[in-house]
Amino acid sequence: MTFAPVIISLPIADRPTSHRFYRDGLGLDTVGELADDGIPEPLQFVVNDGLRLMLIPTGGFGWVIGRHEVAARGQSECVLSLSVASPADADAIVERARAAGAEVVSEPVSQPWGYTGVFADPDGHLWMVSADSES
Repeated sequence: MTFAPVIISLPIADRPTSHRFYRDGLGLDTVGELADDGIPEPLQFVVNDGLRLMLIPTGGFGWVIGRHEVAARGQSECVLSLSVASPADADAIVERARAAGAEVVSEPVSQPWGYTGVFADPDGHLWMVSADSES
């Protein structure tokens, strides 16, 4: 059985801030009809053909998940990973994210498992950018 697209939903504090970050910082394209604020509702980005990222304001996210609480900023339950072709690509994405307001948690460096860097988006969600090896 396959599912396409898979949608990852994340809670956010501010739609315009998150929209700018994912559009400008990661270069992702939005899908959907524009709401009154000029931002698609729901706010979804295409990561690739099989994956979308949906950003939901924290209050709405709490409604969706029911009895569960949204994790406080600084408490991460997952790391979202982006695989890229080369260390130079990893460096470029981390720098682009930094310029768009990301907090770089771990500068890109060579690790035993590959070349990786980690940044937090404006809501503290962690993203790891990795390449297989230095070239």
